[in-house]
Amino acid sequence: MGSVAVILRVMPDSPEVNLEELKEALKQKLPTIQEIKEEPIGFGLKSLKILAVVDDAGGETDAIERSLNEIAGVERAEIIEVTLT
Repeated sequence: MGSVAVILRVMPDSPEVNLEELKEALKQKLPTIQEIKEEPIGFGLKSLKILAVVDDAGGETDAIERSLNEIAGVERAEIIEVTLT
């Protein structure tokens, strides 16, 4: 089995969410994160774009998405792209 690169978008539930704390919570929940970028959405709200490399096992990406959605301060985490590494 190989690895895949997963790109996710994480939307905080409000502009008041501390993004640095959210980034740390994301890294603790998903240690395979390679990169996190902030992307402005509008009206002071920013999303986080995450790149993580995970095993190419069945259902792994869905489990990651569910796990990130459980973090306090996350309104929605969604997979944008999955590609082979």
